[in-house]
Amino acid sequence: MDEFMKEALEIVKAQAKVHAMTEEEITTRLRTLAELLRKISTEEEDARDEQERVRHSVREKSILCLECGEHFRVLTKRHLALHGLEPEEYKAKWGLDRDAPLACRALQRERRRRMRELRLWERRGKNGKELPA
Repeated sequence: MDEFMKEALEIVKAQAKVHAMTEEEITTRLRTLAELLRKISTEEEDARDEQERVRHSVREKSILCLECGEHFRVLTKRHLALHGLEPEEYKAKWGLDRDAPLACRALQRERRRRMRELRLWERRGKNGKELPA
């Protein structure tokens, strides 16, 4: 006997103690409850699998488009437009942070390194004009 049937049996036993039930009612409720418990468990597993998929969509050298399942280095506005989404809508739909980059980790690191090398924050004066080099 599987675990769902055991759980359903415990529930039906408790119900039978409260009010009288025929044999047919007991078997019907038992089957119905076992099937509902199985369905709920399957839905929870599917939700967990989906969360794992979203969490692992950004990889070292690629990012997985959760709409079509293709791998890219960057999910561009143009690609997301093919799915009828803006980047903000895509992030909201899949539960990503609003400020999460839609690029692979290697590309994110490379961009950060380049920005540190350029030191753009030091090239401008307080009034916004460029300082002489």
